[in-house]
Amino acid sequence: MGKKNIYLVFSNTGTILAKCINYYTKDKYVHVSLSLDETFEKMYSFGRIYPRNPFIGGLVEENLKDGVYKNFQNSECIIYRVQVTDEQYVLLKKELDLFLKDQKKYKYSLLGLLGVIMNRPIKRSNRYFCSEFVSYLLIKSNIYDSNKIPSLTKPSDLLNINDKEFIYEGLTYEYKVG
Repeated sequence: MGKKNIYLVFSNTGTILAKCINYYTKDKYVHVSLSLDETFEKMYSFGRIYPRNPFIGGLVEENLKDGVYKNFQNSECIIYRVQVTDEQYVLLKKELDLFLKDQKKYKYSLLGLLGVIMNRPIKRSNRYFCSEFVSYLLIKSNIYDSNKIPSLTKPSDLLNINDKEFIYEGLTYEYKVG
């Protein structure tokens, strides 16, 4: 059976929302994205649709060298590679494609973040925050096993994923592919 790699990118851009999340969680990295390849030109998450507008959020395709990361040059990240089976990869891609098929219907769940603070899930249809989305995809594809439901999952919880391999830690703009 073959193996494939996926990548988890944990970051902190230093935006106002990132600072608020950091204040509550005390976690260094307050955002998480999923990449299916090591170029990080396409990373998937929930965040700002328009890099300069913090008020409109949804399902986004991020790029480690562009968008929010380009606008916030002091963004820090830590990147892990996770080896998955072909079957897990196919399941992950299928779940991701379902989201991307109707990308515009998904919105950012600011209320969901409040639910994490209160330790009470606040789930609204078609609304997610970054770690809720990534954990949902990883759980549905049998890559990540957790006793925490996605709507209460913080980015730091995903650092507990098994068999991850450290790739890089530092400023996003200093990361070199390969």
